[in-house]
Amino acid sequence: MSTKSIPLTEDLYAYVLAHGSPPDELVRELIDETLSVLPADAEMQIAPEQAGLLTFLTRLVNARQAVEVGTFTGLSSLAIARGLPADGRLTCFDISEEYTAIARRYWARAGVDGRIDLRIGPAAEMLRSLPTEPHLDLAFIDADKTGYLTYWAELVPRMRTGGLILVDNVLRVGRVLAPENPGDRAIVEFNEAVLEDDRVDLVMLPIADGLTLARRR
Repeated sequence: MSTKSIPLTEDLYAYVLAHGSPPDELVRELIDETLSVLPADAEMQIAPEQAGLLTFLTRLVNARQAVEVGTFTGLSSLAIARGLPADGRLTCFDISEEYTAIARRYWARAGVDGRIDLRIGPAAEMLRSLPTEPHLDLAFIDADKTGYLTYWAELVPRMRTGGLILVDNVLRVGRVLAPENPGDRAIVEFNEAVLEDDRVDLVMLPIADGLTLARRR
């Protein structure tokens, strides 16, 4: 193991959060409401530092057209939308009216609801309805793990050169080393497949539950 890699204790994690741009009051309220209303499912929400990273990367690549697969209560979509210009567009795919009803409220409060097009239904089917030419600047995948390879297959051809795909939960709390269920095995298969995909440059970061960044060549 590299001597440059260190484990994150709770105190060190708090230090990391304290030394990046802090979540504003709206983000804190969304995190708290998700935990209060959906305690059994709150772990599906991205980590606070991931939200800051999503906004940062959206701005860094000057994204105007973005896609999200898996919206939940809207923290990741809020982060992406905040990084878009006023005339930018984020298309979100999710299957839950219940979860995304919370997201809609926070998008409106943040004043970014006009940038977001939420589509409810099977993501694979709806992704195929997007224009087929390369036009996307940024995509974020954080949905059912067994669908990752399908979402990847639909998104990569639609990414412009230099476009960025971000994929969450690629470490499965470490279980990629010893898969225990279909979701774990699907992620292992996904990680191996994208490693061999010569259409992208790839890096996997040990942030939260693992985040893969893929840049379209």
